[in-house]
Amino acid sequence: MKLLKCLLLCCLITPAAFAQGPVDSLSSEKTLRDKILNDIQESLDRKNSRLDSTIAHIDVRVDKLDSLIKASGSAKEKAEKLLERVQALEDKQKALEQNELNIYQANYQSAVINLLSMDREIKPLVLFHTAKDFFSELAATGNPATYPGYKEWFAGFNNYVEKNKDKDVTLEVISNSLKISGDISASIPVGGVMMQVMFNGMSSYVNAMSNRQKALKEQSKQMLLLTMTLGQFCGDRDKIEVEWEGITKSLGVLQADYDKALTRNLATIQSPKADFYTFFSLENDADKRYLYLTEIRKQAADVVSRFKKENPKDWKEKLYYELADVQALKLKYGEITLRIYEHIQQYNELIKKYKADKLMGGKVSILETKLSELNDTFDKTFEPQEYIHSVSRMYKVG
Repeated sequence: MKLLKCLLLCCLITPAAFAQGPVDSLSSEKTLRDKILNDIQESLDRKNSRLDSTIAHIDVRVDKLDSLIKASGSAKEKAEKLLERVQALEDKQKALEQNELNIYQANYQSAVINLLSMDREIKPLVLFHTAKDFFSELAATGNPATYPGYKEWFAGFNNYVEKNKDKDVTLEVISNSLKISGDISASIPVGGVMMQVMFNGMSSYVNAMSNRQKALKEQSKQMLLLTMTLGQFCGDRDKIEVEWEGITKSLGVLQADYDKALTRNLATIQSPKADFYTFFSLENDADKRYLYLTEIRKQAADVVSRFKKENPKDWKEKLYYELADVQALKLKYGEITLRIYEHIQQYNELIKKYKADKLMGGKVSILETKLSELNDTFDKTFEPQEYIHSVSRMYKVG
């Protein structure tokens, strides 16, 4: 029995103080979850303590009966003591079966509490993935129209294109492209097939300038160099951002799988899904969420008892698959957060590559600050390695 207690699931091991009042951060939400899991642990410890005492008492009783049987010279007395011994062993077997039930109750309670808590873990991950200052700044860094003097210079280039497009097929292509794109200053192509065409047109614009346009010609060379550098920057950036498509798809699958598991388990414990949204998902008061999870915990324990009563032989099978499904969902969540974390780190290399550029350096430095803020937010909110590690030790084994 003591060995069984040592194998207590990781999620139930660490006690945590309960955070009062509204909970807005994942760290506070974790405190709430850990409070419930700690309650489960304490309940299981009390049950184990009583069972330890009961089994120890039975063992003493059996040893005493063995001594009496051995010392007795009366066949009748031996028979009576043997019957008592059989009864004591049956009592011990019932205690061991009760221990098994207690373990499954604690595990299923833990699974359901972790499953419901994932709703508030996934939400900030989605928001983090879709709305961020860093990625807005990243887009601005690759947009030449955000650099000083570029819009004005490009307007002059555009005038040159319109005046000479009938004489040069390259300029005609550029003219048509810019008309299709609409806002010229905000949609200057610095990547793809049009990049080379645009670069050729800009080169002809610079070459067409007279020597008297020395200042404009020098500026144009700088703008031409900036355009070329931004083309390389955007190419490098786009290679990194391709990974976001896979992350977005994985996140969508996770959300769909989560909703199915949530619906199934709430139905199993006969708790309305509407109550989940009202009293937990959309509830800002941590005390009320705690009361809701406490009630859910009791319902989960009752379900395990009902399963065993209704199907004594195979009662553990359905529970096993639900435990495995919740564990798999948490593992997926941890893997996605890890992928996002590793993806973010690739931008460090992008920044290092262009930080020293004379034309881009200033904006890349701002981008570096935004990335640092993004890293701080991620590090404080998500702990993918720790999360993945804890998932493998979610449940108690007996």
